Amino acid sequence: MNILFIIDRVELKYFEFNNLVTNFWLIREFLNENNNVFITTIDNLSLIEAKAYAHCYETYSKYGNIFYDKQDFYKKIEDFELVMFRQDPPVDLDYINSTYIFDFVDRNKTTIINEPQAIRDFNEKLHTLKFLEFMPENMVTASKSDILAFLDKNEEIILKPLNRCFGAGVMYLKKRDKNTSVIINAMTNNQSTLVMVQKYIEKAKYGDKRVLLLGNKVLDYCIQKLPSNNDFKFNEHCDANIVKAELTDIEKAKFTLVAEKLNTMGICMAGLDVIDGQIIEINVTSPCYFIKEINNYFRCELEKEITNFIFSKTSKSNLKSCLNICQ
Repeated sequence: MNILFIIDRVELKYFEFNNLVTNFWLIREFLNENNNVFITTIDNLSLIEAKAYAHCYETYSKYGNIFYDKQDFYKKIEDFELVMFRQDPPVDLDYINSTYIFDFVDRNKTTIINEPQAIRDFNEKLHTLKFLEFMPENMVTASKSDILAFLDKNEEIILKPLNRCFGAGVMYLKKRDKNTSVIINAMTNNQSTLVMVQKYIEKAKYGDKRVLLLGNKVLDYCIQKLPSNNDFKFNEHCDANIVKAELTDIEKAKFTLVAEKLNTMGICMAGLDVIDGQIIEINVTSPCYFIKEINNYFRCELEKEITNFIFSKTSKSNLKSCLNICQ
């Protein structure tokens, strides 16, 4: 199989020996299964006469690590049976425009995970509200007076930009903080930019769980991300800040409903950030599966489970393509 990964530019810069990222494990496993794996970034995508192309680089494995050949290949995206669309936020105009490229790719020829249109239509902060019953009290607003009223009611709140990742720009605010106006004005660009506002959950001091969704399933594996660097949130991916966790039966049951809904939307790979059984965010752009840590804690090979699932998706797509040709 010919496979193309759309990765982040920073990830391309530090591609080798980077086993903290999910793509490292998936690419290596695909290579171990004798697939041809190429990588590219969104600035290397193009449309020529309504056909999607990419300047890309071929990867290879050696001594348990992955590398890429610096030779540039210019390929039609429909020549790949599978595209893994895993560009990191911020979901800015360049990101949105890159998703449009894939509107010109025939899904009978190429399976794309996650579906770029679904990612474009699903904001990781805002659309979590589709599962409101599983969330802490919240609002999305640019209004300073609305935020002040919410703060007055809840006393401790979290403010989040809608288009960033890895905790970037997330602020904690406590009632009567002398910087309240400054923080709200900065977060909302003086009441011109929408932000997610959530009630602070006391158990956040113990970190948040990463709940992993794959298709319609909630995986049994789970880790807890601990607050780091004297911060109130996880902001450094290292062994000391990631510990083994477990899912309760109640969590697994209700988050299965989330997996099933997302899967119907074209999002078959996602990661929930959960505190005290409540979803604070749904990661769909390039969800980290913490494969290194989970393999360690659970004595498993999670990358194989994920790639087997992906193969099943491409097999169905190829079968559909064959049926269409026969008809």
